[in-house]
Amino acid sequence: MQEKNIPVWKSHHTNIGQTVVKALNAKGYSASYVATAEEAAKAVCDLIPENSTVGVPGTSTIRELNLLELLEEKGCTIFHHWDPSLSPDEKNIRLREELESDFFLTSSNAVTQDGILVNIDGTGNRVAGMAWGTNTLIFVIGVNKICRDLESAIKRVKDTATPPNAIRLNIDVPCAKTGHCIDCNSSSRVCRATLILERPPMGRKVHVFIVGESLGY
Repeated sequence: MQEKNIPVWKSHHTNIGQTVVKALNAKGYSASYVATAEEAAKAVCDLIPENSTVGVPGTSTIRELNLLELLEEKGCTIFHHWDPSLSPDEKNIRLREELESDFFLTSSNAVTQDGILVNIDGTGNRVAGMAWGTNTLIFVIGVNKICRDLESAIKRVKDTATPPNAIRLNIDVPCAKTGHCIDCNSSSRVCRATLILERPPMGRKVHVFIVGESLGY
């Protein structure tokens, strides 16, 4: 990117990010815009008290922000299931611990300009933690995931987010080779459970940080 274009893109990211934040707040979320990944990490750490338990499902964004390490430095206990040394039984226990933590910390596959959050899972643990819980839910979302409407958001998840994620996880599905969704019937298909959040789940506190940088898939 040419240096002279950087201020233009920063201004655009701020404008579109604040548009989404306004829509989210109008729908009942506690949403705010932060310009950088570093600011996002600080905002999350400031929100989560010391010695809290934090569940982190499969999310590249949260790992990119080094939030696991930062929260552990605060004395927080982090539950995540992607440790390859876990046995199947241990993994199932960890999945439940994620859901039962004080905070459920994740990103979103897509968010529309009018404040609808769209996520698609293979196992369903991540969307389960978004849809229900007695804990506090926190989303951290890069501006690259902002879409015009619900249709384009679903298309983004299937064509932009899922193929590289399948490659990252070494899952043998057609989109990992074609680069886009073909609505496969593969036994390894990862698009199985779709969650569309039109509003925060009833009675639950949900924080959303829109970040003026590209994060995750």
